[in-house]
Amino acid sequence: MAEYKLLLPSMGEGVMEATIITWLFNEGDQVKEDDSVVEIATDKVDSDVPTPVSGKIVKILKQKDEVAKVGEAIAILEIEGEGGNTTTEEVKTEAPVSAPDTETLKTIEEPLKVGNSAVEFSGDIYLSPLVKSIAQQENISESELKSIKGSGLEGRITKEDILAYVSNRGNQPQAAPVQQVVSTPQVVATTPVVTPISVAAGDEIIPMDRMRKIIAENMVKAKHIAPHVTSFIETDVTNVVKWRNKHKDLFEKREGEKLTFMPIFVKAIVKAIQDYPMINVSVNGDNIIKKKNINIGMATALPDGNLIVPVIKNADQLSLSGLAKAINDLAFRARNKKLRPEDTQGATYTISNVGSFGNLMGTPIIPQPQVAILAIGAIVKKPAVLETKDGDVIAIRQLMFMSHSYDHRVVDGSLGGMFLKHVHDYLQNWDLNTEI
Repeated sequence: MAEYKLLLPSMGEGVMEATIITWLFNEGDQVKEDDSVVEIATDKVDSDVPTPVSGKIVKILKQKDEVAKVGEAIAILEIEGEGGNTTTEEVKTEAPVSAPDTETLKTIEEPLKVGNSAVEFSGDIYLSPLVKSIAQQENISESELKSIKGSGLEGRITKEDILAYVSNRGNQPQAAPVQQVVSTPQVVATTPVVTPISVAAGDEIIPMDRMRKIIAENMVKAKHIAPHVTSFIETDVTNVVKWRNKHKDLFEKREGEKLTFMPIFVKAIVKAIQDYPMINVSVNGDNIIKKKNINIGMATALPDGNLIVPVIKNADQLSLSGLAKAINDLAFRARNKKLRPEDTQGATYTISNVGSFGNLMGTPIIPQPQVAILAIGAIVKKPAVLETKDGDVIAIRQLMFMSHSYDHRVVDGSLGGMFLKHVHDYLQNWDLNTEI
């Protein structure tokens, strides 16, 4: 028999670690090749890790809520074959700029009992279990954590960041007395004031799950970063409804896929982005990064009530049929926790279909680092005035509101409004002879 080390696989660009959610097998269980053996969570998605070999799990190296780095062994399997140690393909990761001292490493590698420390955190900042454990072990306060500039995804504090802070902690200047805070007003301005909440008899306290905490943090951060402006327009999508009704059954019979309105909306957005490419940008300090690719994020509600945004990569290169297949695939995998981390990365513009919940309109929050998001409302039959060669008439039409929220740092009302008008024009003038 041989020993096989199951490593945490690479999960996409920028993803360097994951938290163990739950093991699907126990020590001593037999597993088959391609069996999903453990559920993991990154900052973006939950996913399963399959085993590339068959064998028996003899030791689990990373327990629930522990963090593993990409390329690190998370379990040992016993497999058929001659002795020696076998591992999955080694994954190269960048080493920290400076290695921590031996005592610090020893502290990290030992099992950490989070609940034993007097240090508690309010949840205003996101901390991975490992970073939180180190902070509690080293008695680092929340105010100190807020002073650490994180190098992780969206500015999060990584293990390397907190280790560097610990190693230099003794060299840090003493904190100024409270009355001298005037010298650093930015700290006072950004510290939220927490209003005590009274809990009455019979009230139920529901702790946020991991994904809800991430969503909450991202939404607050997005509103702090971008000054939001929203424009509205009502669109006559009667031709779109007629076209879809004509083709949906044939499309499903031919492709085995449902034809929803979403690929039509995405197609109109892509065309408008091509007309107004300065909507497809990000802000980096005083620089505007104009994106070459058009990657459309698609806000998707999950069965547990949380929200995730899978990404249609290179949407401008897909036909209507290709968009329909990509959208259906991403939506299905999102709702069944089958997304890969890379499926939620790289969006340059996002669409949110609030109409799927019967809502007429909404004012969505712009996901960072994008600068705009479009919300699609419910399609409703209404009387509308039509201009004809014989004069104005009132007819029953299929009408829909759209709202366009944009970052006023780089998108002014003229650009934001014209972009929305172009999406409106593409949908309202939809060609009934469009092929799919």
